[in-house]
Amino acid sequence: SFFCIASKVSAYPELAREIIRRGHSLENHTNSHPYGFAFFGPRKILREIESAQATICEVTGVAPMFFRAPMGFRPPFLAPAAERSGLCCTTWTRRGFDTFARHPEPVLRQLMRGLAAGDILLLHDGRPNRPNKNAQIILEVLPRLLEHLRTHDLKSVSLTAACNHGTGL
Repeated sequence: SFFCIASKVSAYPELAREIIRRGHSLENHTNSHPYGFAFFGPRKILREIESAQATICEVTGVAPMFFRAPMGFRPPFLAPAAERSGLCCTTWTRRGFDTFARHPEPVLRQLMRGLAAGDILLLHDGRPNRPNKNAQIILEVLPRLLEHLRTHDLKSVSLTAACNHGTGL
């Protein structure tokens, strides 16, 4: 599942449609990823979520089913806004801190230690890793992580697929 910022979906519509064409899910991560999101009131939260929902649906033809808040912070007014928008709020069970790491190894260790079926991994694409002179650690992490999944008989699936197969996520 790709949690996308709707302004980026608008900027890269073909990429967003390609995500869907390849069988992945494209989910709602707000319209603009405001850093103050956790402090917004109910109207402003709803506006961020609904405008993102409309943009993503217009570009891809598919309405997101899940919402992930910026930085994972879930303000008190989030649940009613997400429910009103028909979205299920989600977060992650494992975070590799890929946007802060200087090398791929700590990210891999963080993600792979005790990794089990049902885990939801948080990885970032498109945001340069600042401490590493804007190198994207994820480009080194992802192939190794996918190989680890394969060798441990684990499969990467979308949240939609996981929820439709009774995993209770």
